[in-house]
Amino acid sequence: MPTPDDFFAIEMHVGTVLTAEPFPEARKPSIKLAIDFGEVLGIRRSSAQLTVHYTPESLIGRQVIAVTNIGTRRIAGFVSEVLVLGAMPTATEVVLLHPDHPVPNGTRIG
Repeated sequence: MPTPDDFFAIEMHVGTVLTAEPFPEARKPSIKLAIDFGEVLGIRRSSAQLTVHYTPESLIGRQVIAVTNIGTRRIAGFVSEVLVLGAMPTATEVVLLHPDHPVPNGTRIG
């Protein structure tokens, strides 16, 4: 069982989606994202399975929450650097988590 120290070792930050585009090469329907996490973390990329509720156009400018320190993962030749977080009512449905009010990019979740 994870300990509280294990949980607090995971870094989660708020970022704003700068670009979003379809990712047809991915095995599961996905969208490629470029997310601005501010001065400390900069711009990071992610592949996210968000196609049930979101179009690429609807994601641009939206603040999201992502895990930023779990390393990279290569998906169909694309390097995903962060894990965007969402609620999953079903195995294929993701509803993004986001702050209730705008906060500066890079704000840490704690």
